[in-house]
Amino acid sequence: MRHQPVGFLRERNILSVRSFMLLFLSCIFNLGFPGTPSSLKTLPLDGHLCFDKIHHAARDFGNRYQFLPLAVLHPKSVSDVATTIKHIWQMGPSSELTVAARGHAHSLQGQAQAHRGVVINMESFSGMKMQVYIGKHPYVDVYGGELWINILHESLKYGLAPKSWTDYLHLTVGGTLSNAGISGQAFRHGPQISNVHQLEVVTGKGEVVNCSEKQNADLFYGVLGGLGQFGIITRARISLEPAPKMEIENLLSQLSYISSTLFVSEVSYVEFLDRVHVSEIKLRSKGLWEVPHPWLNLLVPRSKIHNFAEEVFGNILRDTSNGPVLVYPVNKSKWNNRTSVVLPDEDIFYLVAFLSSAVPSSSGTDGLEHILIQNKRILDFCEAAHLGVKQYLPHYTTQKEWRAHFGPRWEVFVQRKSAYDPLAILSPGHQIFQKAISIL
Repeated sequence: MRHQPVGFLRERNILSVRSFMLLFLSCIFNLGFPGTPSSLKTLPLDGHLCFDKIHHAARDFGNRYQFLPLAVLHPKSVSDVATTIKHIWQMGPSSELTVAARGHAHSLQGQAQAHRGVVINMESFSGMKMQVYIGKHPYVDVYGGELWINILHESLKYGLAPKSWTDYLHLTVGGTLSNAGISGQAFRHGPQISNVHQLEVVTGKGEVVNCSEKQNADLFYGVLGGLGQFGIITRARISLEPAPKMEIENLLSQLSYISSTLFVSEVSYVEFLDRVHVSEIKLRSKGLWEVPHPWLNLLVPRSKIHNFAEEVFGNILRDTSNGPVLVYPVNKSKWNNRTSVVLPDEDIFYLVAFLSSAVPSSSGTDGLEHILIQNKRILDFCEAAHLGVKQYLPHYTTQKEWRAHFGPRWEVFVQRKSAYDPLAILSPGHQIFQKAISIL
């Protein structure tokens, strides 16, 4: 028996039976329930809904899961997003339709997909102009579908740049803020969700809400790192700082290191931040970019990092030829504990990212299966050894696992879901909640 918000079904088999009966009645008696393509076609939109060219919305960077939607929304305004979601919300539990926001589709396990639902192409917003504000506390206002690489280029015109990044800049603002947004700057400035002043959010009821730490704060903190469960980020106000200048010698003078180990490669600020894109171009030219990416990202407490490294790097992970492994420390004090992100229970922890790619093997062996087995061994060890590890960009298939992931924060997560998306319309790809369906 699962504990779920009001209106949610508690048994998966009930959902399956009702879904089957709804489909059966619709087909046999042609009842024409709301939520069919015909009802969506009547919506007054600035953009448009597409019902035929939808196969691209069933893929993501992970390249392992493919769930075909019913339609893809290409919005030209925030009202398009609100109108579509409100329409589905007003249909109530008689409709199976769900909604997923799809940015640059860099999710790994189908999180931005919606089986027989509506996928919102957030990059349709990218043509809308961003606004940079200079002054004592500079910031930039951007739409949720804007890419971070575009924000970098625009803000640099004013000698400014966002404080915190991800290691790959060709991602949307809404996408990274729905997770956290971590890179090498996180130890100093915190993740991207710690550098946001305001948000505009469309909830699971189709309501457009402006929120910040002083206005609608519960929604503001819930959406940040909330895996898209409480609302779709359509606009964000991002904190800026003077863009760093190249001061290699000055920085090195503050460090203690063995001089003979020093290797220096000087590049521009933009080249450094956008370094992964260079690799992407090379891999695409060889047909090696669109392969399965069974990535595993873990947050490991500082007190357990040696135990973790001894077993994982010394025993489980003996072959690292499948892709890079990133390890860097993070200060918990730079994170706001009111957001939805779940962190290890220590002041300092490490991000350990296994960025594997299942490239075709000349020997004919199944590289993907090998990596998946490796990942499972790592996760099984962390659980058996009680290391207190938390997944970043988490993926689970049962609510029991999600409850364990959130721990004592689960009840707050459920309460927010009930308040802002009580029918579980949003982000079904995470498999945290199931949409309730009833037969009228």
